[in-house]
Amino acid sequence: MNIAYYTMPHLALASRVKSHGQNASEGISNSLKRFLSSKPQLAPLKPLRQWLENIEIKDPKLAKLLCQLIPSQCPFERKIQFRGRVLVHIPPLCKLNPVYEEVVGLRFRALCYLADECGEDITPYCTN
Repeated sequence: MNIAYYTMPHLALASRVKSHGQNASEGISNSLKRFLSSKPQLAPLKPLRQWLENIEIKDPKLAKLLCQLIPSQCPFERKIQFRGRVLVHIPPLCKLNPVYEEVVGLRFRALCYLADECGEDITPYCTN
């Protein structure tokens, strides 16, 4: 979750002063757009990201394999309980993966291929 995405729009607009002929809300919205559009990405992983984004799904067997291998939900989230009380909650760690968005996008493209091109029922792949 991008914390800035949720907190920046709720900042008090009255605290900004008009400058350079713009009113305060226009200045904030422009700076917010620039801030949200600039995603920090690790440069060493850029070739891997591009490769994952450029994979074209043209084979139903490959699409089914990808849908089976890539989980629909993060499998690492856990609640450790003792006698009915939650001792430790481990949050979903998948979003710490630097190529998480690309892998999820690949799974989505595989699901879309199976549904649109092959006409298959994709409900078995939507639940884990």
